[in-house]
Amino acid sequence: MRKQQRKIKSKPLLRKHRRIIAIRKKIIGSAERPRVCLVKTNKHISVQVIDDEQGKTLFSVGTYGKNVPEGVSNNKGGAKKIGLFVANALKEKNIKTVLFDRRGNKYTGKIALFVDAIRESGIRV
Repeated sequence: MRKQQRKIKSKPLLRKHRRIIAIRKKIIGSAERPRVCLVKTNKHISVQVIDDEQGKTLFSVGTYGKNVPEGVSNNKGGAKKIGLFVANALKEKNIKTVLFDRRGNKYTGKIALFVDAIRESGIRV
């Protein structure tokens, strides 16, 4: 049985969806090297650390919801703070390397600051 594909009418969104699928075919997280998935919207940033082999989310954090670090907002400073929070949580779980899934977004601005904060903490991305 074939999976139903989302019906996307906008060409830019369709291109982004295709990029996301192409990236996910190549990136598979494991217990030793989980996938860090960052979703950026106009209002919020959300991060999940995922073990794809077991199909489990190790932990998640964002600028909204239950696991919000203090003083975090949806700007460049907030992206850096979330990166430091994720790096500390990874260190607590004794994880030294991760795979980064940028979900089809360009590697600039908040996304680059987030990854730089993780790298500065000693985690290999």
